[in-house]
Amino acid sequence: MATGERTYHDPLHGAITLTASDPTEALLIRLIDTPAFQRLRRIRQLGPASLTFHGGEGSRFTHSLGVMFVARRCFDRLVASYPQLLPHRPVVLVAALLHDLGHGPFSHTAEEVFGSHHEGWTMRIIRESLPIRDCLDQFDPALVELLGLVYEKKFPIPAIAQLVSSQLDCDRLDYLMRDSYLTGATYGNLDLDRIILALRYDPVTQQLVVASKGMAAIEHYLVVRYFMYAQVYSHPKNQVATWMLNSAMRRARVLMALGQLQADPTVTAWLTQDCNAMALFDYLRADDGTFLYHLQQWQDSEDGILADLSRRFLDRDLFKAKDISDLSDGDRADLLHQTQDKLQNQGLDPEFYAGLRYANSRGYSLYQRGINLQTPEGLREISERSPLIKTLIQPLRRAWLIHPRGMV
Repeated sequence: MATGERTYHDPLHGAITLTASDPTEALLIRLIDTPAFQRLRRIRQLGPASLTFHGGEGSRFTHSLGVMFVARRCFDRLVASYPQLLPHRPVVLVAALLHDLGHGPFSHTAEEVFGSHHEGWTMRIIRESLPIRDCLDQFDPALVELLGLVYEKKFPIPAIAQLVSSQLDCDRLDYLMRDSYLTGATYGNLDLDRIILALRYDPVTQQLVVASKGMAAIEHYLVVRYFMYAQVYSHPKNQVATWMLNSAMRRARVLMALGQLQADPTVTAWLTQDCNAMALFDYLRADDGTFLYHLQQWQDSEDGILADLSRRFLDRDLFKAKDISDLSDGDRADLLHQTQDKLQNQGLDPEFYAGLRYANSRGYSLYQRGINLQTPEGLREISERSPLIKTLIQPLRRAWLIHPRGMV
């Protein structure tokens, strides 16, 4: 494709246009058209969170395009001042586009339910999926290994990897804005323009840094991140939905081991194999629809537990979540045992009908070099200059007892 352009009309960013006369953008078009990337249309960005926030049905496909768009804006602005970065444009844009290629069904929920690691699968798909690999190799035979260095945060120029994965990266910028927009939560109203204007490249350390005048925009970004985790990602109903889906799949595994479960070859592989070692074909065949179809079928299972859990998940007849964050570990365990005894007396299997659920979050952490601020005294970690950000470093740990209605 030598001429023409491709436009994706995004509800968040507006028109995302790729120009085929630009070799890098022509590569992006070809990558988007591969089966492995198109599969991301069938995987919800927020997993089962649409059971809590009914608008939260956006896909990994949409998010991935958004991350690429934000990365292009950030990178092209940096290149205007630091033209020495220009040769790395293909690596940045491709890494941004493909960063979530390895997500399994229900996104991050798959990592908890099935033990899959999407980062590892992203690189495996890049290396083993022939349509993806051929596109990359034809463009530059070294590109695959360069992408690996970005994802492993070992790229020789740290700023290149930081644009894709860091405390202030294009992935976070897009998902905070997008998830806020889709869920109707106003916590995520970021000033993206101000953040991009504040980004700088430090030629000495080769890091992505922030101009001192942009500190307020970064403070706002980190506060937004704190509230989105506290009020959206860790919402009690999200925790319940994830726990119930996990319980249904645990029950399905028990029945599969006993030879008492009907499932197609793809779901059979996910329930019986190490999800990080299975065949590429079996991994790529799985998406949200694959498992939702099976849950629909399992509503009619002869096993009462699987039938009930499947129906409850599909009909949003969810369990309750009692906030027990203020209780000691011992009191939480006692309350769980009391609830399990009640379930046992009512003829319900406590293993699949009650449990403890935890969520840990913080607005900011110092890993991956943190966020460095340009000051007259040189680079300073931003929490040293911002009392607000310093408070966001403190972790927030929440705990819930998951149980059917009327048990507590």
